[in-house]
Amino acid sequence: MLILTNCFLFFLLMLVLVLGYVSYPGVRLEIQDKHIVMDNGIVQVTLSNPGGSVTGIQYNGIDNLLEVQNMEFDRGYWDVVWSEAGKNGTKGTLDRLEATNFTVIVQNEEQLELSFTRTWLPSLEGKIPPLSIDKRFIMLRGSSGFYTYAIYEHLKGWPAFNLDNTRIAFKLRKDKFHYMVVADNRQRFMPLPDDRVEGRGQVLAYPEAVLLVDPVEPEFKGEVDDKYQYSCESRNNRVHGWICMDLSVGFWQITPSYEFRSAGPLKQYITSHVGPTILSVFHSTHYTGADLVMKFRAAEEWKKVYGPIFIYLNALSNGESPATLWEDANQQTVYEIERWPYAFPASQDFPSSYQRGKVKGRLLVQDRYVTDGCVPAGGAYVGLAATGDAGSWQREYKGYQFWTITDDKGYFTITDIRAGQYNLYSWVNGFIGDYRCDNVINITSGCEVDVGELVYEPPRDGPTLWEIGIPDRTAAEFCIPDPNPKYINRLYVKHPDRYRQYGLWERYAELYPNEDLVYTIGTSDYKKDWFFAQVNRKIDNNTYQETTWRINFKLDGVNTNGTYKLRLALASVHSAELQVRVNDSEANPPLFTSGVIGKENTIARHGIHGLYWLFSIDVQGTLLVQGNNTFFLKQPRNISPFQGILYDYIRLEGPSSLTSNI
Repeated sequence: MLILTNCFLFFLLMLVLVLGYVSYPGVRLEIQDKHIVMDNGIVQVTLSNPGGSVTGIQYNGIDNLLEVQNMEFDRGYWDVVWSEAGKNGTKGTLDRLEATNFTVIVQNEEQLELSFTRTWLPSLEGKIPPLSIDKRFIMLRGSSGFYTYAIYEHLKGWPAFNLDNTRIAFKLRKDKFHYMVVADNRQRFMPLPDDRVEGRGQVLAYPEAVLLVDPVEPEFKGEVDDKYQYSCESRNNRVHGWICMDLSVGFWQITPSYEFRSAGPLKQYITSHVGPTILSVFHSTHYTGADLVMKFRAAEEWKKVYGPIFIYLNALSNGESPATLWEDANQQTVYEIERWPYAFPASQDFPSSYQRGKVKGRLLVQDRYVTDGCVPAGGAYVGLAATGDAGSWQREYKGYQFWTITDDKGYFTITDIRAGQYNLYSWVNGFIGDYRCDNVINITSGCEVDVGELVYEPPRDGPTLWEIGIPDRTAAEFCIPDPNPKYINRLYVKHPDRYRQYGLWERYAELYPNEDLVYTIGTSDYKKDWFFAQVNRKIDNNTYQETTWRINFKLDGVNTNGTYKLRLALASVHSAELQVRVNDSEANPPLFTSGVIGKENTIARHGIHGLYWLFSIDVQGTLLVQGNNTFFLKQPRNISPFQGILYDYIRLEGPSSLTSNI
């Protein structure tokens, strides 16, 4: 009887859902001379013909959610930043990817899929990037929004070139959208773009950062606005957007998978910011620098699908709180993730779930100086990316990446993997270094690969004598100073992400005006006494002074015949050099130098990590003494306030017990 009742209730639920779905009108397409309109009775989207820019979005009685004061090409668009081969740096030319041809791919009452294409020709060399572009837009029956994805292709024989950035952007109406949401604890009313113009705003150390001195709304006076304060790691960058409070309407960008974004789950991307602007960035050099400039050879064949992403719109019923819009957007995100990979895109370049593969296994960690035998790598990230060296995934950008997190026993399953050849990579919080499974994994349609038990042996030569920080690839655990009261973003006052405040690099000179940081093992506390970034000290006339940090430690005995190991894990570097000396601050040459490395600009962009660097330095026992010792960490490059190093973790290991006679 209970079974029959449950079946009947299920039948009624499905009937309600079906009837509700059928009640929505079919999807309609209207092709005009200069515009194309998709309409499903809930949302109406207007695109330029044949350019493929989104010129209008009509929803909930609002004629256009996009900024009507902008030119039509500057409302909703895909773009790239590119340069010709051989150019150094990350500053290229913006191209809005205006298409030249329009095609209807799917048209019925249930679905529309439109294609806007542009093919590169030799006559266009030097004018546009040598890519074939296919921008797709999809509207489904009963859906409160629309999907978009794009296919980029570079053919053999086309010119070599560089690609710095690609994304899709929407610029919303500034008279309606004033409340921005990036996360549960990162949401607020935002200033107007007018507040950033000369007279109302004062540009600070770089154009993106503006002090609001005479904003239209007085409540924002004295705050700093900077789009980088709202960056987000790819793994958490699933949904963000804006709310129109007056009309109780939300505009959200939902990314159900980050398989197509560059550089893995930790890569940071810009999200929403003052405009009001909402972005979905697929590839950028932010927080990584020139290491992530995509470089294409003339002989290189390449194709990649970016997306689909979902532009979701929602509205409130009378009496509901605006917070409900964000809650609903999160629920919709869960729904979109469950449906990934989507079955409805028509392009053969986007494989469905049955055309993809699966990998499962278990990851263990073996560190003989921490635990006996192997222990489960619980909470570790495990992923597939293009074949390469251990850790190469964080600099990989031309292929796809697929990541998951192990359970508390170290087991993992990675699903819906595109066909291709991959290495399996991992990193484990609490342990330094990167893991790579040496076997190349070949994924084919419908396959299931069991890699069995994998064992990661993190870098280790001897027992830990002392350590500073937590090996988690960030500098978050170190001393984050209070911001200068003149440069406040009120969102980040007493906030877990307090490092996102503007100008924290200048606080070092205020806290250490004459002498550099000294850290004493056994006495100092890294949470209070280790400044989060080794930066230059600002002195007179806007010049900067190099800094040398000291680590003081005692050894009860020294094995002069042994080799000690200093492990330096860095969370980010920008145009800096790390020199290491021991017990002689003037030793020349130093015990170790990294040379000038990094172009990540993490310090200026309010980040707590960029790329991960690990250096393992041999320290001969003859350089150490019984009693007091000192390591000197010098950063000698002093042209800019943003040259510096964010440390992740530092450890000194003693010689192996086999050779130790301490």
